[in-house]
Amino acid sequence: MNDTPVPLLFEESRPGRRCVRHAGADRAVAVAGLPGSELRRRPPALPELGELDLVRHFTRLSQRNYGITTNFYPLGSCTMKYNPAVNERIAAAPGWTGLHPFQDAGEVQGALAVMHGLEQALAACTGLPEVSLHPAAGAQGELTALMVLRAWLDERGEDQRRTILIPDSAHGTNPASCTLAGFRVKTIKSSDRGLLDRDDLRGHLGRDTAGLMITNPNTLGLFEEHIAEICRLVHEAGGKVYMDGANFNAIVGIARPGDFGVDMMHLNLHKTFSTPHGGGGPGAGPICVSEELGPYLPVPRVVEEEAGYRLDEDRPRAIGRVRSVHGNFLVLLRAWAYVLRLGAEGLRRVAENAVLNANYLRVKLAEDWRIPFDRICMHEFVARPTREMREAGVHTLDIAKRLIDLGFHPPTVYFPLVVPEAIMIEPTETESRETLDAFAAAMKEIAAQARAGDEALAAAPVRTPVGRVDEARAVRDPQLCFRCS
Repeated sequence: MNDTPVPLLFEESRPGRRCVRHAGADRAVAVAGLPGSELRRRPPALPELGELDLVRHFTRLSQRNYGITTNFYPLGSCTMKYNPAVNERIAAAPGWTGLHPFQDAGEVQGALAVMHGLEQALAACTGLPEVSLHPAAGAQGELTALMVLRAWLDERGEDQRRTILIPDSAHGTNPASCTLAGFRVKTIKSSDRGLLDRDDLRGHLGRDTAGLMITNPNTLGLFEEHIAEICRLVHEAGGKVYMDGANFNAIVGIARPGDFGVDMMHLNLHKTFSTPHGGGGPGAGPICVSEELGPYLPVPRVVEEEAGYRLDEDRPRAIGRVRSVHGNFLVLLRAWAYVLRLGAEGLRRVAENAVLNANYLRVKLAEDWRIPFDRICMHEFVARPTREMREAGVHTLDIAKRLIDLGFHPPTVYFPLVVPEAIMIEPTETESRETLDAFAAAMKEIAAQARAGDEALAAAPVRTPVGRVDEARAVRDPQLCFRCS
């Protein structure tokens, strides 16, 4: 071996803040002309591997990933469900992937037709005639709709209306979106039936009320039985009703929010219309609003004319743009393919099967777990450990970790906050009875261990590359440098 300097190609330079110990790597800004301190004197001692060994190594790594194509995701509220392969093939076609959002409208008539068709379909499903496909996620849809509401209020000279009422069982994004949009939040408590307390709502309505932000079905998996009356009360007080559409898959094709008084809502396309979940990347959270609020939607809007489709920016009352372009097109395309494939009757079956699966699992689990609201639910339900289990020192986190050992992704835990030690379970409409039975059997096994006070629950998971982490220490002493962890 000679002593010719060898560039440290794998010692990647990373921008941003770094720990002092590794700050020297940031001085390496290019392969050519690296400072001497960043060059090796000898080549690295890399192992000699055959192709088969290498393939097996990366295959084993890939098998550590848990996905919907490998097993069941009973993830309440956040809905991880199967994305039909045919939709993925359509979205991967070169005619779609080669498009650019800044092309002339005459060159992208097919794409504009898809967007316009999806808008019409979502309007038909929700009963709200005006639709924007702009928002990149459900949370951005919330913010966009609230900005539309604020623009409507300001134009009417009602800038004193800056309070949004939100149930105590709401998704956490709801109050965050309100704050970002410049509103104050007041919490409305739940009744002993797990629904919005109408008396508490009446006590909070006033001249400062901008609107109510409600999820229906709610996060307990229950349909708001008095939703029409709730909407009427808010309207009489001068406010608007926003519906968080995260759980729309439970009622799509059966009930239309616009018909029972909702003025605006967002839709999580990955939940109801089976597009890929954002996962930190691109998603879609279209909003649907009443005709009265339509003029304030973001621009550009897709317009159909005799000569074809175009993007219309001339909307003087619009809130402007919420993104650089007009929606995440390939996600929207998948949703449109899903709608066309199923049709109105198929979408109704989606809701019926989601409700059937949830109630089947609820009844199966009620033999061993406490169901706080043990009656017909919608697409999801909430369970919790029994008193006997809690007295044995077993917590919901122990149950979730044990499920990993038994081959299942844990459900959402400790949410909604109105149920202590909550386990939020959503089987979705695509899971088979055999899968649901297997999950119920795993929960039954865990229940027996919990009642016996089995110490193995506190040690779970034991069959994973990483065991139970010290979550308290992780919060107090985070290791943010990848070399120091």
